[in-house]
Order: sequence, then C-alpha cells, then structure tokens
Amino acid sequence: MSGRWRDRALSCYAGASALLALGLFVALLAVLLLRGGPVLSWELLSEASSRAGAAGGLRYQILGTGLLIATAAAFAVPLAVALGLLSTVYLKAASARRLDLALYVANGIPSILFGLAGIAFFSRALDWGKSWLAGGIVLAMMILPTLTVAFAERVRAIPGRYLEAAYGLGLSRDRVVRAVILPQSFGGLVSGALLGLARAAGETAPILFTAAIFSGATVPDGIRDNPVLALPYHIFVLAQDSLDPGAGARLWGAALVLVLLVAGLASIALPARLRLREEAYRG
Repeated sequence: MSGRWRDRALSCYAGASALLALGLFVALLAVLLLRGGPVLSWELLSEASSRAGAAGGLRYQILGTGLLIATAAAFAVPLAVALGLLSTVYLKAASARRLDLALYVANGIPSILFGLAGIAFFSRALDWGKSWLAGGIVLAMMILPTLTVAFAERVRAIPGRYLEAAYGLGLSRDRVVRAVILPQSFGGLVSGALLGLARAAGETAPILFTAAIFSGATVPDGIRDNPVLALPYHIFVLAQDSLDPGAGARLWGAALVLVLLVAGLASIALPARLRLREEAYRG
C-alpha cells in the first residue's frame, strides 16, 4: 500500500472512531435527558430524599458530593504543587524520571484499591469509621497523579527565556519558583484540578467503604463516624437494590444531576487547558 493510501486509510479509521465515540456519547446523553429530564426540578435539587430515594430530592447528596470534592481539592492541590516542583525544578533528571514513572503508575491504579487502602488505614487503624474526611483524603490521593502531571506539564511549557531572564537577574532558585514558575503555571494547575475533581465527583468505589451511606446523614459535625450522602453512591444503591418504581425515575434524575456537575467542571477546565497549551506552543 502506498503512503498516500495508507494516510487515507488512517484518516478514515480516525474519523470513524471519532464518530463512534461521539455517537455513543450523544446516545447516552439522550437517554439521560429523556429519562432524567422530566424529574429535574427545584424540588429535586433542594429537598431531602425520603422513602428510600423514591421521593424527595437530592439536597444532602449534592452537599455531600460538594464536601468530598472540596476536601479532595484542599489536600490534593498543595501536594500536586510540591510534587510538580520536585519533578521539574529540584530533582535531577534521573530522579525526576523515576518520580514521573511512579505518578503514571499511580494514575493507573484501580479506584477500588484506593477505597480498600482507605478502609484499612482510616476506618480501622485510625478508628474513624465512615468519615467524610477519610473519603475526601482518599479521593485526593486518587486524583493526585492527574493534578501533578498537569501542573508539571505546564511548568515544562514555560518559555525558557522567562527562566533565563530570572536567573540572569541573579534570583535564587526559590525566588524564581515564587516569582516566575508559580504565577506562570497557575492556570494549568487550576484546569488540572478541575479535571481531576470532575473525575472524583463521579467515583463510587473510593467512598463506598470510607465515607458514604445511603440515608440518615445530613451535615457532618465531626470527623469520626460522620459519613455523608453522595450522588454516585445514591445512584449505585438505587440501581442495585430498589424495587420501588418511583425510585427509578429519581435514579435517572440523580444521574442527570451528576453528569451536569461533572460536565460543568470539565467545561470550565478544558477550554482553559487548550488555551494554555496553545499559548505554550506559540511560546
């Protein structure tokens, strides 16, 4: 096969794959809108659930999900900045490559293993039971590699002339980090954090044993034995166990709310990330 025909075949394959992925996404979104749209209302968003999820709303599930991802961000962002600076500024090339390899390996660990590690350490060793803080920290550890890689990519994309100018002025390495690297990479950190949190918002396995229950929780007032309600776990339980027909409609409504939450975070992060990559490419 000539190079010309090989290029055409590759283009056709790429186009067909993109159309297939887009078609599956549109079909999934259509099903969510058709089945969840009719129950989407202010009542669903603002009221507490009742009758085992067959009535009421998702107030505490939305609050619990927001608390978990806020806690995950509070722990993951500072650690991602520290690890990203270690990888790009402070470590030698060989050590930086080993750290990057460890981050890529950690990014591929199944989320259920983070949940099992969380129950072994927080629930049993620290005797926290099910706790919103334990769930938030487990989610932070799960998204930490994603945030660190996004931050490190942004640091590496900083034009070299900025760093050369800073060092040329006689600034120390720590001053260069504070005056040049952190301000220039802030946007990449924010977009990476939003993408990581969008993933964390939809995860069920890490909070299954450590933080979430199906009913009986409102706003936590402590750390030990203070679980929360969460949208992914609520959807999981309704899909698995509920025989009430009314719960089926609420299930699709909760799924639509979760998708809108994740899409909202991603829609903020992706354009910013693409713009930063374009700026880095232009140098």
